[in-house]
Amino acid sequence: MNTTEIEGNWNEQKGKLKQKFAFLTDNDLMFKEGQKDEMLGKLQIKLGKSMEVLHKIIKEL
Repeated sequence: MNTTEIEGNWNEQKGKLKQKFAFLTDNDLMFKEGQKDEMLGKLQIKLGKSMEVLHKIIKEL
């Protein structure tokens, strides 16, 4: 997954992630330019998933 894939429809993906994982907050899902890896790392920890599984979850949204 690259930055363009995340940026392109992040608001839509963010909403779907919040529906699937109700405990995620806006701060957990805040995407800032140049900080994609940091955000994904936080999500990985919060969800208790491997990075590979996290990428798969986001891609399937």
